[in-house]
Amino acid sequence: MTGIDLARRLAAELVATFVLVVCGCGAIMVDSLDGSLGHLGVALAFGLVIMVMVAAVGHISGAHLNPAVTIAFAVTRHFPWRQVLPYIAAQTLGAAAGALLLRVLLGSTAALGATLPAAGMGPALACEILLTAILMLVIMAVATDTRAVGELAAIAIGATVGLNALWAGPISGASMNPARSFGPALVSGNWQGHWVYWFGPVIGGLIGALVYQAIRGSETGASSADTR
Repeated sequence: MTGIDLARRLAAELVATFVLVVCGCGAIMVDSLDGSLGHLGVALAFGLVIMVMVAAVGHISGAHLNPAVTIAFAVTRHFPWRQVLPYIAAQTLGAAAGALLLRVLLGSTAALGATLPAAGMGPALACEILLTAILMLVIMAVATDTRAVGELAAIAIGATVGLNALWAGPISGASMNPARSFGPALVSGNWQGHWVYWFGPVIGGLIGALVYQAIRGSETGASSADTR
């Protein structure tokens, strides 16, 4: 892989994570201002933006958009370790840029959509582990196994994010993504329970990936996340 190839992939991760934060966290902020979206609308916004971004940049970078996903892919040998830190840097930078734009557009409303452990640290951590395990299992299935219908990957992943956000948003904020949580926390200065949104997704992502590795059987195919 050339340096230009890697730069394109990093740019795709940065832009996609930027859009994720602008649309997802922006939905939280807009709803807090006028209540026009409601909890269902916010969950739908997160699901839709993930679906759209996976479809848009999946063929360029694998559309991780999430440090927990990148780490899980590396642990299961579907992604080179040497690219893990650059991917995470691009994701967190994109998320921070998205949060900064929201600050300019909408002020400090709703702490810029920061994820907060509303039900306490313990329940939030457990929830983030569970949610990300479910998400990563789905990602592994549609992105690394040739028996899956690859054309449905964006829909399946986006639907999983929306479904998880729908039932678990009031508990932990349903982050499932350290970068998504990092951007608003950095720009708003609200770091309450932030460690939950790194440890929970990373642990959950590993669990989900390893569970799928255990149940997938021997018929495996090339990963769309493998950018070697």
